[in-house]
Amino acid sequence: MKAVILTGGKGTRLAPYTTILPKPLMPIGDMPILEILLRQLKRSGIDEVIITVGHLAELIRAFFQDGTRLGLHISYSFEDHPLGTAGPLSLLNGLDDTFLVMNGDVLTTLDFCILIDYHRSHHAIATIAANDRKTRIDFGVIQINQDYEVVGYIEKPTYDFYVSMGIYVFEPCVLSYIPHYKYLDFPDLVLKLIQAGERVMSYPYQGYWMDLGRISDYEQAVTEFDQLRPILLGDGFEPTRAQLEHVPIVNNL
Repeated sequence: MKAVILTGGKGTRLAPYTTILPKPLMPIGDMPILEILLRQLKRSGIDEVIITVGHLAELIRAFFQDGTRLGLHISYSFEDHPLGTAGPLSLLNGLDDTFLVMNGDVLTTLDFCILIDYHRSHHAIATIAANDRKTRIDFGVIQINQDYEVVGYIEKPTYDFYVSMGIYVFEPCVLSYIPHYKYLDFPDLVLKLIQAGERVMSYPYQGYWMDLGRISDYEQAVTEFDQLRPILLGDGFEPTRAQLEHVPIVNNL
């Protein structure tokens, strides 16, 4: 099975670090973010990975080369101008079976094998891994009608949302909805699939997930990595009892 990892973005929210270092090479513990993902994919039985590159592509290619060091076959697809999150898929060949797509800045304990099995069992054209997030509004929210009369007032409410984890499972026929070498983001692709009557599933996951796009989230992930390492990598690292007490609960639905 193949996986596609998207690393073409400039990572502007992590500036100034990403001015000279591509976001996927930002270190978490003793290895880059992207290496953690690649090791997880290898453990999941995926041995072929396509990395889409753009910003500072030469550094990513120099670091991972052909993937031999990690027991993977890695190839690269270069985009010379931004194609969005879904657009780069239009440049790839050989995606003729179910495949994974993910952002290159994700840190998660999600079991990719379970996600893939879930996707196949629901006979979907696409499945989006989703995480439950709570957003607190630090203001009093007023509710009004069409005449601008106040009909309700909620003090600093908290709203629940399912958000995309930046991890997808696709069937090859998805590619027919992606125009060649044109800009397209995943939300627009998903809406095209739904409008065409295709079956798109979500996979609700309540375990650990961090999108490392912001400096605060990156710093939090660095702090939490040691206690999460046994789950993330399964590499024989033995955490202390104190560390285990703070490992977030992992729950596969």
